[in-house]
Amino acid sequence: MDFKALLAVFATIFMAELGDKTQLATVLFAANAKHNPWLIFAASSAALVCAAGLGVLAGGWVSRHVDTRILSLVAGAGFIVIGAWTVITALRA
Repeated sequence: MDFKALLAVFATIFMAELGDKTQLATVLFAANAKHNPWLIFAASSAALVCAAGLGVLAGGWVSRHVDTRILSLVAGAGFIVIGAWTVITALRA
């Protein structure tokens, strides 16, 4: 097993998910006393696993049709655009 890749993927996804809208929605569901916290954990975990599975399947399919260097460039450019938009929006507020 490639533990270096496992650690890199885990750390990247873990950091990306902290404080995002998915985690905030989970916190709101868990804060509702009517719901069992373990049910919230199970449902939230299952949803994240399914979303990650779709990402892996889509990534595998796309990588067979598009050069991975191009995918990296497009993803990087997308993150830069989102970051710039976030900074510009914050400065205007």
